[in-house]
Amino acid sequence: MEIQVKMHVNAEEAKEVTQRLVKHNLENKLDNYLKKFSTKDDAEGVIELKIDKNKKDLYDGVLSATLDGHSFRYEREDYKNLDDLINHLFEHFKEELSKR
Repeated sequence: MEIQVKMHVNAEEAKEVTQRLVKHNLENKLDNYLKKFSTKDDAEGVIELKIDKNKKDLYDGVLSATLDGHSFRYEREDYKNLDDLINHLFEHFKEELSKR
């Protein structure tokens, strides 16, 4: 299964950090969980992360994914630390994948 990763970041200072953390989470934390979905050759996967800086100068994030017809969505608001926000979203995703 080929997984497309899409990132939408509206804060310029957050783009590089977001790319690094998404890559780290997918390659090191979720790789074994994502393998469950890659057994089918025709399976499709999309992981989309949206990071916004809000009016309070804090970060909001939405992680949505569709893997072989299964949908996942996680949303968090008002994080001062971007690393914590992204890792928290992926942690919830990993917990959900472990149940399948």
